[in-house]
This record gives sequence, structure tokens and C-alpha cells, in this order.
Amino acid sequence: MAVKLQLACFERLGPSGWVALENTVAAARDHGLLVLADGKRGDVPVTAEAYAQGLVGETPTPFGPVPGLGADAFTANPLLGRDALAPLLEAADRSAAGCFILVRTSNPGAADIQDLETKDGPVYEALARIVAELGADRIGECGLSSVGAVTGATRPDLLARLRELMPKAIFLLPGVGAQGGAVDDLAAAFEPHPAAGLISASRSIVDAADAPAAAEEMRAAAWALAC
Repeated sequence: MAVKLQLACFERLGPSGWVALENTVAAARDHGLLVLADGKRGDVPVTAEAYAQGLVGETPTPFGPVPGLGADAFTANPLLGRDALAPLLEAADRSAAGCFILVRTSNPGAADIQDLETKDGPVYEALARIVAELGADRIGECGLSSVGAVTGATRPDLLARLRELMPKAIFLLPGVGAQGGAVDDLAAAFEPHPAAGLISASRSIVDAADAPAAAEEMRAAAWALAC
């Protein structure tokens, strides 16, 4: 299991927010949870390298290296292209971390860009091919890649095609619960392996009357689907 920390919710609090973020990461570690930093980083290569240092690496200084967040995985925006993704992926490789690249997100406005048709199909298919290409040399012992894809649970009708294009990628599946996605519709994500999908639920758990019970119900549903 993992916790997906929305970095914006911490960053808006300034320096105190970063302290809270560090404390949250430490608490997750104490409970044996993986930490996924959801910041959707993406910029020109020199800036992408700085983002990578902050997420999974460290920054060299004359007084010694300053460690970053130490996340186990993070989300990345691919719209600046492969050269902007390269520093993020290289840093992830060095830290044995994962990178989830946006392919087809869960928000309604995703259709404005990601569903646009090109000569080779929708934009989300072009992004899926990039994920598959970048992940081809990053396959672990279980047969899955450290380069994953964000594929919204609000469009389960696309999952079979995205799985066809990205057979080795782990799918991060946001949008279950408050955004209308349903666990039972996500079977295609798990076809290659029980660990090939990571279902994300945030508001439906945080805002529940009994958050631990809601989390356990979601975990049980996801496990039943994966197996």
C-alpha cells in the first residue's frame, strides 16, 4: 500500500508546509507505506533536474549534500517532451524510485488536450507510446516497469487500449469515489499482474465519517479485483 501526497496541499503553507510534509513522509515510513509525491512536475531539463533532486535525490552544496523528500515515486508531466523527462527518470533510476507520467487524467477538462486527434490517434495514445518506450529498459523482476502511467479511473473505457499500448506499465488510477470512478470498472489495469494497478482514493476516504473503515473497504475491493 502507499500514500499519495498532494504536494500543493503542503506547499501552500510555505515553510511550515514542508515541515509537515517531511513529518507525513516519516509517519508513512513508520507504518510501512510507500510514499508517492503527486506534484506533476515537468519543465525544461535544467529545472527538471532540480525537481528531481527535490523529489528523490539530493542537492550538492559546499557544505555537503542536502537530501530531498526521498519519495518512492512521483508524478510527472510529459508535455515538454522526452528531454524534460530524462532528468526525472535518471534520478528515479539512481534512487530505485518510480515515475508515473500523465497519460489520460481523471478531470473532465482532460479531454480538451489529451483526447485531441493526431494522425496517429488521440494525444493520450501518443503519451502512452512514450511511456512504453521510456519504460522498456526499466523492467523489474516482476515484469513491470518503474515508468508508470496516470490513467484516470473516470475513463475506464480507455483502459483496455491503454493497457495494450503500455503492457509493462503500472497504472496509477486516480478518480475513484468523489470524482465518480468505481473500483469494479478497473479490471483491465490489472491484467498483466496484481501489482499493475494502483488505485487512488483521496476525498472519499478523508471526508468519510469513518476514514479507517472507508480505507479498508477500498483496499479490500482493490485486492479482490487484482486477484
